[in-house]
Amino acid sequence: VMLVESGGGSVQSGGSLRLSCVVSGYSGSRYFMGWFRQAPGKEREGVAAIGLDDTTIYGDSLKGRFTISQDNAKNTLYLQMNSLKPEDTAMYYCAAPRSRYAHITYRLQPSYYDYWGQGTQVTVSS
Repeated sequence: VMLVESGGGSVQSGGSLRLSCVVSGYSGSRYFMGWFRQAPGKEREGVAAIGLDDTTIYGDSLKGRFTISQDNAKNTLYLQMNSLKPEDTAMYYCAAPRSRYAHITYRLQPSYYDYWGQGTQVTVSS
């Protein structure tokens, strides 16, 4: 299984970015997928997750600024990020579990994911 992120970059505070993650080699149903981020010296945190039925969950204070979506025909996961703040600066990763279900309340926990991309850097300057 390969996950390849793209779309990161450097923007000013208040700007927007759209991250993409292309999934290949996955067998079975992708019950859910997620976006995570990790800033230097901090733990990896869940940003957003989306289920096979398009149900979504977001990390604290991110809903309303970030939107997760997917295009199953293209095997692609997206993260639209608006009104970016300097504290959003981090490496952003997409992730997928082995083909198994997990309740939505667990989908922002890194331990529920088995496959990870290499990450794409997002830097927001003030």
